[in-house]
Amino acid sequence: MSQWSFQRDAIHAFRFVRCGFDAATGIAQLVYAFDDGPELVETITVPGAPFAVEGARAAALEKALQLLHLIAGVSYYKAAVPGEIRVESYAIDPETAALLETVYLNGLGEFAYRNGLDLRERIRFSAPLESGSTPAPALGLREHALVAIGGGKDSLVSIEALRSAGVDQTVTWIGGSQLIADCAARTGLPTLNIGRALAPQLFDYNREGAWNGHIPVTAVNSAILVFAAILHGVDQVVFSNEHSASYGSLITTPDGSSTAEVNHQWSKGWAFESAFGDHIQRRVAADLQYYSLLRPLSELAVARQFAKLDRYDAHFSSCNRNFHIRGERPANRWCGVCPKCHFVFLALAPFMPKPRLVGIFGRNLLDEASQTPGFDALLEFQDHKPFECVGEGRESRAAMTALVQRPEWREDAIVERFQRVIRPQLDEAGLASEPLMAIDAQHRIPARLWERLRAHFAA
Repeated sequence: MSQWSFQRDAIHAFRFVRCGFDAATGIAQLVYAFDDGPELVETITVPGAPFAVEGARAAALEKALQLLHLIAGVSYYKAAVPGEIRVESYAIDPETAALLETVYLNGLGEFAYRNGLDLRERIRFSAPLESGSTPAPALGLREHALVAIGGGKDSLVSIEALRSAGVDQTVTWIGGSQLIADCAARTGLPTLNIGRALAPQLFDYNREGAWNGHIPVTAVNSAILVFAAILHGVDQVVFSNEHSASYGSLITTPDGSSTAEVNHQWSKGWAFESAFGDHIQRRVAADLQYYSLLRPLSELAVARQFAKLDRYDAHFSSCNRNFHIRGERPANRWCGVCPKCHFVFLALAPFMPKPRLVGIFGRNLLDEASQTPGFDALLEFQDHKPFECVGEGRESRAAMTALVQRPEWREDAIVERFQRVIRPQLDEAGLASEPLMAIDAQHRIPARLWERLRAHFAA
């Protein structure tokens, strides 16, 4: 094994070697390997140890750990994308195999597009177990929500909505971001900071020519939070993905003959939420609810809700450059030049007083002519929607149309250009904001909670 070296195109198999959990320390180990290469060991650390988990909950925890092992493997599989996938220390059933193939194929959609790869014939999970195994039991989990916080506006809207509905919650995040920790502390609620340490060899492989690119991070984080929820005996895992997340970027194929949809945030979309949430209740724990609280809302509707809050103005950031694993971070909470900064500024502008918004960002992004290409991409004007977690093109166009009607915004460089150059080329019928404020019926929010929250979101 000491002679083994990473040679991307010579690798035949990706192996799920084993997974385990030490209840005394709260540390889970997820072990992978390529061919007969060295073991790649990822660790997940859940605070609260030592844990005592017995009976049906212990069995459910083992299933949740295996599902986490399988989903988190996407971070490593993508380094070589070999055509053979082997699960070695336990067996999976056809339903689990189908879920994994869906997550890997769609979650690696942007990765495959950027690298010119076709993964459809490579991603195959064999399933020696028969389907139709015993449905998961209810575990008697207590009513309490682990709410994922990412430091941005969306999770803060969810946290405050749950607070208004009287739902007990623990604000939960993964990794060592000080920005998220500060934001979580600002909520004044109980917190849970889960540790995740990737296998260090992965960074070596990247330097040695591994395939690299975007992975379905929300799918991995969802599996981590489900594992933590069962460990802590709570019945809800809550994310904050709006229905706009279900729509990707329309990309023209290299030969120009057709277009295809590639969704940067596929694992934030409805297809993943519904498949994963249903699988958890059928195969892991019948009384564990996994849902996105903001699924009924568009990005613009979420922005309107966030504008009602002001306690987080000096704490939140949706700028993804704050959260890179490696590399430079912005000196301030907002870099001001990435698609996320552009979109959040534009989405909040119709709902916030201008001085407040400019104060949050430290500058007026809509009055910087140099930012024109970035905003054009959001508008899907002579460009596709950026590969980022941003709203649909129609939302950006509706927000810009709203600003044209505001004296305080209409003379800013980007807004003035929209009115003069872009708007005349658009169908006026598609520029209204009101239809985007409608509450969507497609969601997994528990019925009793939704009864309490519907009026809150409609206000």
